[in-house]
Amino acid sequence: MAIFSVYVVNKAGGLIYQLDSYAPRAEAEKTFSYPLDLLLKLHDERVLVAFGQRDGIRVGHAVLAINGVDVNGKLFAIGSQLSPEQGSSGIEMLETDTFKLHCFQTLTGIKFVVLADPRQAGIDSLLRKIYEIYSDFALKNPFYSLEMPIRCELFDQNLKLALEVAEKAGTFGPGS
Repeated sequence: MAIFSVYVVNKAGGLIYQLDSYAPRAEAEKTFSYPLDLLLKLHDERVLVAFGQRDGIRVGHAVLAINGVDVNGKLFAIGSQLSPEQGSSGIEMLETDTFKLHCFQTLTGIKFVVLADPRQAGIDSLLRKIYEIYSDFALKNPFYSLEMPIRCELFDQNLKLALEVAEKAGTFGPGS
């Protein structure tokens, strides 16, 4: 199990901290000659292989670019694609087959976002621990200005330690 990334977003929506703690799979680039033995189709603004198989490319794989030109449609913010109910405070968890996105929003509007393996447990506790680390090592730092990018070595060290504990234990118990 793994925690892929941690993001901290200020109340204006600006990214003030990003930590990528897991190396994703490398994308493969393939070159083919014409005629192409694969049938491609457009599905949900993505170009997918609909029929055929060649050099490890199978049905369902997405085509990202052709001759270096991006083939995906416009990228929209996740929140604008979803239609939350009236009075919704936003996304708390978004689940896919490859990751779960967890979000914790404080009363002051700071958002803590964690991308993790779908099987990873204890993310809610981890989010509260990250908030505690933010309070202790960023907000109490006399050189840190609110709403600005977080550049604090103690914050980095303690966040990485908390992520290691969460990944090893699978959960983040009280008193941690």
